[in-house]
Amino acid sequence: MFHKRIRTFNTAKTYPEQKLDNDLCQVVVAKGTMVFVRGQIGQDLDTSANVGVGDVEAQAEQAMANIKMLLDEAGSELGHICKIVIYLVDPRYRETVYRVVGKWLKGVFPVSTGVVISALARPEWLVEIDVTAVIPE
Repeated sequence: MFHKRIRTFNTAKTYPEQKLDNDLCQVVVAKGTMVFVRGQIGQDLDTSANVGVGDVEAQAEQAMANIKMLLDEAGSELGHICKIVIYLVDPRYRETVYRVVGKWLKGVFPVSTGVVISALARPEWLVEIDVTAVIPE
């Protein structure tokens, strides 16, 4: 396979209440150097348990911990993030979430986009963080 896919899963098992049957993954490493990480939320990747319900700071921390773990599994690291997109369900969460992200990405200087949306896939999710990184040659 040309692209490496990390932590594949099917939505029928992960989100049974949605009655979907989609094959997805957490990370795609394209052409050996580009790393596309699935949007991460306050959820434990190993158990699918929600983390920090009602607490946007705890959810942002979990999302960033997931991103670090997934980049490590892909052969990259936080320092190689090129772009980050942050989705918030409430603009009042911006300062809290950006403080968390800033702590994790101190000295990285990625391009960043912030978007306020009406909802995420589950009502208990308050923030989703999506990153694109590289694996240096």
